[in-house]
Amino acid sequence: MALTALPVVSSKATAFIHALTRKKPLQPEGEESNFCRCLTTLDLVGLGVGSTLGAGVYVLSGEVAREVAGPSIVLSFFVAAVASVFAGMFYAEFGAQVPKTGSAYLYTYVTVGEVLAFITGWNLLLSYVIGASSVAKAWTGTFDDLMDNVIAKTLEEYAMMDSPGLTTYPDFFAAALIMLLAGILAYGVRESALLNTIFTAVNVVVVLFIILSGFIKGDINNWNISESFIHNITQEMENITAAQNQTFDFGIGGFFPFGFDGTLAGAATCFYAFVGFDCISTTGEEVKNPQKSLPNGIVISLFICFLAYFGISASLTLMMPYYLLDVHSPLPVAFEYIGWEPAKYAVAAGSLCALSTSLLGVMFPMPRVIFAMARDGLLFKPLCYVSSRQSPVLATLSAGAVAAFMVLLFDLKALVDLSSVGTIFAYSLVAVCVLLLRYVYFITVVFDSSVKDCFIRFNITRKVPGVPFIPVISIFINTYLMVQLGEETWISYSVWMAFGLAIYFVYGIHHSNQRQRMQEMHTVLNTVYVNNNVVSVSA
Repeated sequence: MALTALPVVSSKATAFIHALTRKKPLQPEGEESNFCRCLTTLDLVGLGVGSTLGAGVYVLSGEVAREVAGPSIVLSFFVAAVASVFAGMFYAEFGAQVPKTGSAYLYTYVTVGEVLAFITGWNLLLSYVIGASSVAKAWTGTFDDLMDNVIAKTLEEYAMMDSPGLTTYPDFFAAALIMLLAGILAYGVRESALLNTIFTAVNVVVVLFIILSGFIKGDINNWNISESFIHNITQEMENITAAQNQTFDFGIGGFFPFGFDGTLAGAATCFYAFVGFDCISTTGEEVKNPQKSLPNGIVISLFICFLAYFGISASLTLMMPYYLLDVHSPLPVAFEYIGWEPAKYAVAAGSLCALSTSLLGVMFPMPRVIFAMARDGLLFKPLCYVSSRQSPVLATLSAGAVAAFMVLLFDLKALVDLSSVGTIFAYSLVAVCVLLLRYVYFITVVFDSSVKDCFIRFNITRKVPGVPFIPVISIFINTYLMVQLGEETWISYSVWMAFGLAIYFVYGIHHSNQRQRMQEMHTVLNTVYVNNNVVSVSA
């Protein structure tokens, strides 16, 4: 009896493994695009730059420089940029070959398999949702700074939350802002892209002003503060706040006040600042010429963003000693410190425009990944509904609601580190997909009503150079950056992944469109086999 049961168990285990590793065809039968192809390369560059130059410039630069890396934040951004450039080349290659909605989720589904595709998509949703939440929080922080922190003081008085990992108070203003922009995105893609491009232009102008100001008014001595001076400052600060029993850690001064480990830890957090470029790859079904515009948009966006982050982090730490930086609104406070107080308001106003663009840009890809996963049956089917204006309405509003909920509860630093895990993991899987794309040349594609397996070869026009070395180096760097993140971040990430995998194994694995395609194919094959046998017997 036991021996009879073994083949049954083995058969079920084999079927389960096949279900987890089934791949999506490049041209699935019956799948039609409901999106409008209306975006150009300029729209994509505006989308990539707009979604990237936000919280990383106006908030994270101050927080990371003061508490983690000091002036060496410029190297933190460089290390993060190198990892992002590698990922950008992978996305550019895939974007040109697979111009469909879904980004890294779709690339993984085509080359690796279903369960890893779901994990990739779930990680992308994590980074996008948290990106929207943190940018919205940065927007309200900048706006509140112009009003002498009236909103923060009021909410801290009447809605104080004192728990580890949670925000000091629920940011209702940020939540309302997220839902407002979700409504704009749900209205239509062309209108959203035009608004995004206009605000991105304003953003770039403000960034150039900040960089030039820093090099004009900066002091190179701020990169070489002595250890004894830092020790005296630390003692003074602790004496002033002795009643609150606060302690301060400003490192040991110099260019690496927290050591090179602090620089690398800063790079793990700064990696979040380059998340935006991959949103370009989610527009594959909405671009006029995806084979050309997608790779060009990704590469140009990354180059512009790297120059901006490097220049602003250098300017900020030159204008003001790192230990005096404000963690909430570092740039306005820095301009006040150098005596350019009127510029503080101009920068704050420009920051609001930039953060608005960043929020719009980071919310843009969220519903498209949700739409792609729902269309494939891995998430709930109603989420792939497209309105008459060719916009994924339910996916957009649902994504906005989740981001609004996150911004009401969680702390910005906790959100950013959690986002970094999801993003780095997704980028690593895309690197793996490039290796598979190059060394597993043929992908089985079932199309039309044909039963036979047809093989196609990718016509790779935008190749990543140095394969396999660059993908392997990228995976190594990404893994090292993930290790730098804290224990609480990993606990939160585990909870998020457990929730996602529960959805997949309870719903997605059973409602997968690819499962239905394979069942239909097997039915047809069985029918053909039976008919052939009947013909043979008759003969």
